[in-house]
Amino acid sequence: MGIVRIDESQRLEIQEFRRMLLSCAGLHPRKGEDNNDMRHVTTTTAGENDDAHPKLVCVTSGVSFLGIAIVNQLLLRGYSVRLIVHNQEDVEKVREIKASEEMRGSNNMVEAVMANLSQVESLIEAFEGCGGVFHTAAFVDPAGLSGYSKTMAQIEVKATKNIVEACAAASSVRQCVLTSSLLACVWQDKSINNTSLIIDQKCWSDESVCINKKLWYALGKLRAEKAAWELAKERGLKLATICPGLVTGPEFHYRSLTSTIAYLKGAGEMYADGVLATVDVSRLAKAHICVYEEMKKTSVGRYICFDRRLESQEETEKLARETGIGIDITRDVSVNCPMRFQLSNLKLSMLMSRMSRCNEP
Repeated sequence: MGIVRIDESQRLEIQEFRRMLLSCAGLHPRKGEDNNDMRHVTTTTAGENDDAHPKLVCVTSGVSFLGIAIVNQLLLRGYSVRLIVHNQEDVEKVREIKASEEMRGSNNMVEAVMANLSQVESLIEAFEGCGGVFHTAAFVDPAGLSGYSKTMAQIEVKATKNIVEACAAASSVRQCVLTSSLLACVWQDKSINNTSLIIDQKCWSDESVCINKKLWYALGKLRAEKAAWELAKERGLKLATICPGLVTGPEFHYRSLTSTIAYLKGAGEMYADGVLATVDVSRLAKAHICVYEEMKKTSVGRYICFDRRLESQEETEKLARETGIGIDITRDVSVNCPMRFQLSNLKLSMLMSRMSRCNEP
């Protein structure tokens, strides 16, 4: 198995974050910002925008593979972004990049705050002043290579509930976009006769199937999303969830190794069932912005997001090479698959077509 070293992953993240800041810096200058103070917040007032929401938004796990892509799209759309980071080291990384010679005087719109996902009060403080929150639900494995366990699934549920509680409690937050997973939709109990062969945003994975097959990543995403919907309804929070396939993109295996390995558990069966799909990180990030902006005008909902369904051995072999973890997706695939499902992302595709401006910032 070609496992990348953790310091290499961090180096690539910093390089990508630096590139993103440099490419977007200065597009929408912010007055009065002190580039050396990462805690300083400047937001535009409602009267300065075409809607009633501040243009400052918050992204959790903002230095993750998906988080960086979402931040990039937000900056290109004219938003100011507050990143939630988990330790002082990440705060310093952002500070150093912003204070670099290339960035000096650029008045870029990114800041970092440290917050604890296990403490609601810490999150409320971090969210104050933001009109919306993007929770990428990117679990950070401290060891880097241990995979995704049943305990991690429980932690993810708790963290997601804390995010929703904090969003509802923060006076400025109006809406939240949660990144779930296609795995929260595709693991069906195929022994049930009336199982629908169409997998769309109305479908939920079966908890007992996830538990019996020890699919902890799928279980964590499923339970976290269900808990988020239940709590958002109780608290009156406007929520939308996006359920993406396996997130890919340039060097994705370097920067999202734990979640990639966890996602691909049961990949052979998903391939046989016709539900093994991937999505490029850039398209997924654009989808987040489209959904967020749609929430200001219409109702909330779930969205399935993928751009490629793997349908041949050649495609699975290519994915195996891209992951760099030596997986053999088709090894345990049965030739006589009882049923094949159809994936539908029609709801999101129609939205993104309608809001074509999201595709070309």
